[in-house]
Amino acid sequence: MAAYLNNQQQMQSPTDAPHEIIPLQRLTTREEATERQRIRDIFDKYDRNKTGLLSIQELKRMINNRRCPDLPKGFAKNLLKTADQNNDGHLDFEEFYQMSREHHYLFRDMCVRYCKLVVPSRNPMTVDETDGEYERSMSLWPPPLTMIVFSIVEIIFFVIDIIETNNQMGTSTNGPMATLFIYNPQLRQEAWRFVTYMFVHIGFMHIVMNLLVQIFLGVALELVHCWWRVALVYLAGVLAGSMGTSIFSPRVFLAGASGGVYALITAHIATIVMNWSQMEYAIVQLFVFLVFCVTDLSVSIYNSIYDPFDKVGYIAHASGALAGFLVGIGVLRNLKVNAWERKLWWFAVTIYFLLMGAGVLFHIFYPDRFFPKFA
Repeated sequence: MAAYLNNQQQMQSPTDAPHEIIPLQRLTTREEATERQRIRDIFDKYDRNKTGLLSIQELKRMINNRRCPDLPKGFAKNLLKTADQNNDGHLDFEEFYQMSREHHYLFRDMCVRYCKLVVPSRNPMTVDETDGEYERSMSLWPPPLTMIVFSIVEIIFFVIDIIETNNQMGTSTNGPMATLFIYNPQLRQEAWRFVTYMFVHIGFMHIVMNLLVQIFLGVALELVHCWWRVALVYLAGVLAGSMGTSIFSPRVFLAGASGGVYALITAHIATIVMNWSQMEYAIVQLFVFLVFCVTDLSVSIYNSIYDPFDKVGYIAHASGALAGFLVGIGVLRNLKVNAWERKLWWFAVTIYFLLMGAGVLFHIFYPDRFFPKFA
């Protein structure tokens, strides 16, 4: 804000060369009526108490809804002072309309241009105007608590099982939480187990690693994408992990939140792809996530083939990763939608529902593939 005001003051300085004052655009009667109605709709939308006046709080709400979190705290107040012609502390419709005619930037992607003045790019001569917009859209309100809440529940279940089984390392599956919630292939008819196995962990290192990764990655996503989007990605990965394991490894018991964790990893890849132009160092971030994901999956597959004692459910990892990418494309925020991204969105959503639908139908209509194995 300070930089912007200084520029304005310099323009008005008597030492500067005179500059032409551009008059307001002239409108025909019909155009003016249409424009007034458009502005009236905006005015009425934010006049929540229907007094015919806009207060500072209502102006703040209008600014925030236009998604410009980097505006200075006093911007709404300064805006009110500028446009309040009768100095009554409020804007009536005529003052609001006059302001809209004089300050077009307020109503064409309101405040986006202003944000670019307030938050300069790293290098204005070489960096694209939208670079870093993704990072600037991060917000601490509402607090990013989704993955923290999931993690607390997982810790509680783990501690209960330790107490009940007197097993300090938490390696037993005989505890009440594990018995009730683990994915048991012999109890597929208890459908909740396809999701609730994420609350069961076998061993201290198992739960610690999952908690660290899911909190670190989940909070980073939630700062931009809102809690419910992150929760959908996480749960989609958990469900896909058990569904894939049930189909391709029908004898395997499953515990842990690794399907959801891998979904968060590939959700980061999805948001990098969809917000490539708006993200700083997108290529570096994509490289890091791809290397980690591919390396870990490759090691898990290799160990499962050559190590008979390996207990890592790599199919759950792979299934969760695929679901995280597809659902991430579908539900995570895309700051600027391009034509090819719309096609990718439809492709991802369609493929996800086809795969999950096929998995559900397979379990319903071909139960003999599973249950006779345990007769």
